[in-house]
Amino acid sequence: MIEVDGLTRYYGDHAAVRDVSFRAEHGEIVGFLGPNGAGKTTTMRMLTCFLPPSAGTARVAGHDILEAPFDVRKNIGYLPESVPLYRDLTVSSYLDFVATLKGMSRLDRKRRIAGVMDQCGISDVQNKRIDMLSRGYRQRVGLAQALVNDPAVLILDEPTVGLDPRQIVEIRELIRGLAGERTVILSTHILAEVSLLCQRVLIINRGRLIGDDTLDNLGAGLKGEARIEVSIRGDAERATQLVRTVPGVNSVEQASAVNGVSRLQVKTNGSDEVQAAVARAIVEAGFGLISLSSRQMSLEDIFVRLVTGEHGNHE
Repeated sequence: MIEVDGLTRYYGDHAAVRDVSFRAEHGEIVGFLGPNGAGKTTTMRMLTCFLPPSAGTARVAGHDILEAPFDVRKNIGYLPESVPLYRDLTVSSYLDFVATLKGMSRLDRKRRIAGVMDQCGISDVQNKRIDMLSRGYRQRVGLAQALVNDPAVLILDEPTVGLDPRQIVEIRELIRGLAGERTVILSTHILAEVSLLCQRVLIINRGRLIGDDTLDNLGAGLKGEARIEVSIRGDAERATQLVRTVPGVNSVEQASAVNGVSRLQVKTNGSDEVQAAVARAIVEAGFGLISLSSRQMSLEDIFVRLVTGEHGNHE
């Protein structure tokens, strides 16, 4: 549904996006992550034909962004970070205006606008002026304008930015409901949002794509380190020094101590034998071993490792 091939964009001598390539299939919700200035918004603007690439190209819903930009626009819905709403219009008037710009017939506009207002939960405010709406409702109107032409591809740039926790949950539910219906690319700074909504993750840094896979596969691909959590009863300082001597342990940190039970965060070289060796050393030294468990690498861990270049294969 989206095929990106060597997409590059220069601003003067600065390469904002460099040789980015990826695919997104029909029905996928793909998370697009990266630090500020990494190239996320520039990539989205090229895919939506707001900016021409300096090199490379992309196909969206079967149409080339260079050869058929108008056909691309007919098949996409775009929610930029700052939604361009005409605040002196009512919700229904604004959506009718957007649908007209997108070339929809009067009959199709009436039917589709009613459906998308219901889908986005804004039917009850359709006759209100947009400047009278809350931030959450305005974001819903922005999502409705992106959906009004029933696009095959939906591109959302920071769709929950500036919303309160309740509004964030509401917008996430709307986006989750789109899974399987259309291809969605979702840019966000909220890493938990990606875990909740996305089947795949694209990670971009300094204009280059450095990660493209499922969360599980990205974590599994970062070989060389594992983490375990150990809860013990006894002298935490002595236990820390002991665990540091176990072959394969890279570092040990004391996490907390409550009612005589201490938690240690242990980083190892990833070998399966190290966990058993840590448990054996603690028990043989006379400590009370309360629990020992491995901890999966979180999205935050994956993101930091990739972006800071700790994993050489993604430099």
